Amino acid sequence: MDYIAYIIDFILHLDIHLEQLIEAYGTWIYVILFLVIFCETGLVVTPFLPGDTLLFVAGTLSSINSNHLNVHLLAISLIGAAVLGDSTNYIIGKFFGERLFRNPNSKLFKQSNLEKTRTFYQKHGGKTIVLARFFPIIRTFAPFVAGMGSMSYKRFSSFNVIGGVAWVSLFSYLGYFFGGLSIVKNNLWVLVIAINFISLIPAAVEYLRSRKVAKTDLQ
Repeated sequence: MDYIAYIIDFILHLDIHLEQLIEAYGTWIYVILFLVIFCETGLVVTPFLPGDTLLFVAGTLSSINSNHLNVHLLAISLIGAAVLGDSTNYIIGKFFGERLFRNPNSKLFKQSNLEKTRTFYQKHGGKTIVLARFFPIIRTFAPFVAGMGSMSYKRFSSFNVIGGVAWVSLFSYLGYFFGGLSIVKNNLWVLVIAINFISLIPAAVEYLRSRKVAKTDLQ
């Protein structure tokens, strides 16, 4: 419970924690952020790590404190982390996917997350790899499911690069360009909560829609 509480506190107060990390580790912050984005996109066991908010807050702090965090270097390194993460996830899904999700009662490898991603994948096809970047949870499972399916790595790679560049650039540069505004600097924690809430809306709508369709089929 303490671990879960810490994760929640870290996400809700990401602006404070990230600023403290920058002050404590200096240029090593690039490595720390790289690892967080890599794990969030590359490992199916860590979909809870901050993604959108981390990119936005990092971009904002690079605007406020450009001496310690350069937005262009930040974007390049995190694009690399996102692309490498998805590639790793694809490979894991290809070779170990069916084995990892064999147990329907597993709390670590939840069937519900896998099914949500499969539904999303069936609806959007190959574009899922790009679109999923902007959907928490699905973002982590989309490359995994692509690896389990029939999508070739060559085709997957093109979607992976496009999605990684679009996702990282959008959120980090939005944070950078709006970070200089006093209303943003003084209310960054509000924006963190708002981004987390907004990012969950599409997934919630998709879930309610699937529930409605399921009920209709039963009638």
